[in-house]
Amino acid sequence: MNSPHSHYSSTYPRSLIHLLMLLMVALIASSFPVGALITSGLPPEVMMFLRFLLAALMFAPYVFIKNGWHLPGPRKLAGYAALSVPLVVFFWCMFEALRYTSALNTGAIYTIVPAITALYVFFINREKTSKQRATGLLAGTLGALWIVFRGDINNLLQLELNYGDLLFLLGCLFMAAYNPMIKKFYSGEAMETMTFWVISFGTLWLLLLSLPTLNQIEWRTVDNHVYLGIIYLAIFTTLISFFLLQLGTLVLGPTPVAAYSFLTPVFVVILNLFTSSATLQWQLLPGIALVLIAMILVQREGYSLQKA
Repeated sequence: MNSPHSHYSSTYPRSLIHLLMLLMVALIASSFPVGALITSGLPPEVMMFLRFLLAALMFAPYVFIKNGWHLPGPRKLAGYAALSVPLVVFFWCMFEALRYTSALNTGAIYTIVPAITALYVFFINREKTSKQRATGLLAGTLGALWIVFRGDINNLLQLELNYGDLLFLLGCLFMAAYNPMIKKFYSGEAMETMTFWVISFGTLWLLLLSLPTLNQIEWRTVDNHVYLGIIYLAIFTTLISFFLLQLGTLVLGPTPVAAYSFLTPVFVVILNLFTSSATLQWQLLPGIALVLIAMILVQREGYSLQKA
C-alpha cells in the first residue's frame, strides 16, 4: 500500500523541491529585517493575528474553489489545530523577542533549529540520525554561527542571553517540532487544504490572545509601513512559506528540510548585498563553505533514504 506521502514524492521532481526550498529560505530570511522594522508598531499577538487572518482570507477562495467546501473530520481538525500551535508560539516569540534583543542574537539562536528537529524526529517519527547526518548538522550549525558572528570568536563568547533571547529560544524549540509533526499528521489530503486549516487555526489562537488588547489600539495612528509589512509577511512568509515547508517535508523529510535553515544567514548576507551598499566580507567564506558542506551531507543521505 502506498504511503500518503508518495503522491507528492512522485508528482514533484526532487530537483524542483530543492529549488523551492531555496525560495522558502530566501522568504524566511527576509522576514527577520521586515519583522525588526515593524515590531514596535503593534502588540506581537495583534500583528500576528492580522498576518494569519489576511493569509487565510486570501487563500480560502483558491482552496474551496479547487477542492469544494467541506469541513474535515474531527481527527483531521485536531491534527491541524495541533500543527498550528508551534507556528503561533514561534512567531509570537520572535516578534516579542525582537523588542528586547537584536536580529544578530535571534539569527544565532535560530541556527539550532535543524539539530533540535533531528532530535524531535527521533521521538516523534522514530527515525534515527546517522553519523553522516549528525556531522552535517554539526557543520551547518558551526557554519551558520560563523556567518552570524562574522568569524569573530570573541563576539560569540560575549553573547549574553537576555529575556528576548530566552524567549526566542523557546520559540525555536516549538518551531523545530513543526516539521516532524507535518509528517505525523499528514494523511493524503491536498497540500493547500492542510495549509489553509493550519493557518486558520493559527488565526483562531491569535484572536484569543489578541482580544484583551484589540479595543485599546488606535488604528489610525499606526504607520502605513506597519500595514505594508504585515501584508508582505502574510503573503510571502506565511502563505507561500508554509505551503512550501509542508510540501518539502513530505517529499524530502523533516530533517533535510530543516537543514535548509542553515542557509538563512547566507541569504541574509545576499539580501544585504542587493539592498544596501554592503560588500561580501572574506571572513564569511569559511562559514558559507561549512554550510554548503552540511547541506551536501544531509541532503545526500536524505536522497539515499528515499531511494531505499
